[in-house]
Amino acid sequence: MDIRFSGSRSGTAPLTWGQRAIWDTIQKTAPDDHYFNFGRVLKVPRRARPLTVERAVEVLGALVERHGSLRTRLGAGPSQILETSGAIAVTLSAGDPDRLLDTLAERAFDYAGEWPLRVGLVVAGGTVTHIVLVFCHLAADGLGAEAAITDLRLLLLRGAVPGSPPPSPLDLARWQRSEQGLRVARIAAEHWESEYRRIPPTMFDRPVAVPEGPPVWRAQIVSRALDLAVQRIAAVHGVSTSTVLLAASSVLVGAVTGHDVCAMLPIVGNRFRADTANAVTTLSQEGLFVLDLRGDATFADLLRRAKPAALRAYRSAYHDPDDRDRLTARVSRERGAEIHPYCCFNDMRFVDRVDASHDERTVRQAMKETALTWPLSQDRLNCRFCLHVTGEPGGLGVSLTADTRFLPRPAMERYLYDLESLLVEAAFREVLEPVG
Repeated sequence: MDIRFSGSRSGTAPLTWGQRAIWDTIQKTAPDDHYFNFGRVLKVPRRARPLTVERAVEVLGALVERHGSLRTRLGAGPSQILETSGAIAVTLSAGDPDRLLDTLAERAFDYAGEWPLRVGLVVAGGTVTHIVLVFCHLAADGLGAEAAITDLRLLLLRGAVPGSPPPSPLDLARWQRSEQGLRVARIAAEHWESEYRRIPPTMFDRPVAVPEGPPVWRAQIVSRALDLAVQRIAAVHGVSTSTVLLAASSVLVGAVTGHDVCAMLPIVGNRFRADTANAVTTLSQEGLFVLDLRGDATFADLLRRAKPAALRAYRSAYHDPDDRDRLTARVSRERGAEIHPYCCFNDMRFVDRVDASHDERTVRQAMKETALTWPLSQDRLNCRFCLHVTGEPGGLGVSLTADTRFLPRPAMERYLYDLESLLVEAAFREVLEPVG
């Protein structure tokens, strides 16, 4: 069974800023670049009429026709090639949808030869119960995937998505080369250059171990205590929980590395324009967050510094990677060392909840529930320290993927538990009064 589509547009353009950023990352991670595949499982809504395989394929064809990124492949240069028509194979299964997602995501995409979407349908009694989508990161980021799922749900329930389609990557590439786009890029480049002149060349600058087996590992905790503590701190200080976590993560990176200025690269959604809010594409890029840790500062003091620093980082994320490459090379030559933090932060949650009412006894009791697992290991990664935040049924999920030559596994485990302890202590020892 294939999804056949026939869109209204075709064309070729340079890669967008977001596509170029993730393509550079993919190349540096290959052959382990399946790491960047991700997906979504949509349980067919009860209000939708019983869904046959044939009807599901029609609906999915309409989704691909609406969003040009899902029929865009990598071309020479590199460039992006938007195709008018084609067919995407569908995998049918009678099993667990999450297992089907893992199966579809386990191998890297053929970026030039394969459509950037893999589809699976879970069928029971002749009816489709779940639709599984796996995205190539060149076609969508997390927010783009959510937009695709929203549109897919509307197609199932109403038969159509209201309004005109959002801009395609083809449209975005052209805007980014306009006068307005170049002005946005120039402002972002000025931030990167000024901060690159004062940060450490890299945060993890000294190999400290020779690992046995794959050097890249991931450790993950799921912590209800951390979730409650972060909610309380954010509510009292009037900041987002993401800013609280970004600040605390930076504090501990400084402690681990011995640097008194921490540079971290938060992944930013870059959906500030109204017309791109629901675009199915990859707009996410790295911003540059710099936190000065010097002085006898409490965590509350550092959080005050972190709020404006985070805003500057978010503004710097919508940038031209070519500008960044040029200024990185220039400043690296001037300083006599490669300038790159190799330290990133990715808050993958879509909802931010704050609540100052959580009491200390409940939070400290919840610390006993925290568990750590090691869900991944591989040979290559384009970074040395990657912190990911997710919302999990049991609390806040925080995973650390690191190059163990620079941060051995015992240190990774200690870092995650220290993050929990730092924020629980801060929630009840330093932030009892709002910041003025």
